[in-house]
Amino acid sequence: MALESKLTEQQLFDQLVSSLVHSAWVYLGTMKNPMNDKLENDLDQASIQIDMLDMIYKRMIGNLSEEEEKFFSENIHALKKSYTEQKNDSNKYNNTKSKNNVKGTKS
Repeated sequence: MALESKLTEQQLFDQLVSSLVHSAWVYLGTMKNPMNDKLENDLDQASIQIDMLDMIYKRMIGNLSEEEEKFFSENIHALKKSYTEQKNDSNKYNNTKSKNNVKGTKS
């Protein structure tokens, strides 16, 4: 037995996609986590959210309105760009940290 919803399928779909987008931004540390009102960064979880959005987008090609197509493509692009920048910054930081540790050790 299906639960009765006062929301249309379109509204439910919009909420699902918006929720994934919001979660990805939270995991990227660009928006506060609503559970604790803090900025946090979890690139692994951000990657999962982005991958889920990308998968939904690819499976929905041909069934999206122009507005939905634009929303998906713009958000996925922005999220991937932010993720890549943060990943690169993280790698630079880790490489610098590793080099400093090697210089500071005695043989």
